[in-house]
Amino acid sequence: MGRSQRPLPRRLGEKLRQIRESLGLTLEQMIGQLDYASSPIYPTNISAMERGEREPPLPLLLSYARLVGISTDVLIDDGLSLPNELPAVRKQARKKGATTSLKKSLTNRARR
Repeated sequence: MGRSQRPLPRRLGEKLRQIRESLGLTLEQMIGQLDYASSPIYPTNISAMERGEREPPLPLLLSYARLVGISTDVLIDDGLSLPNELPAVRKQARKKGATTSLKKSLTNRARR
């Protein structure tokens, strides 16, 4: 059987970029926030995904969705938009060592 390329959602890259920007994170900081250990991920990978040039692995999409408390459906379905309000990171949370407090904050928010 031949292997055909499946269509990539047109708005996926835009949504991934919106998530990162709403969190106020650089590409490097975003990698630190994603709970993704399946394989190494680099800023160039994230950038290519945000531009729609590279297809993110499904576990990485799940990490994005969990990070901001949304369903993966919202990322994948071009007919759905991101919520108007995504968690925002305070400026001091961007400093080194503050990633733990961000994860705790997002975890507590998801439990509500």
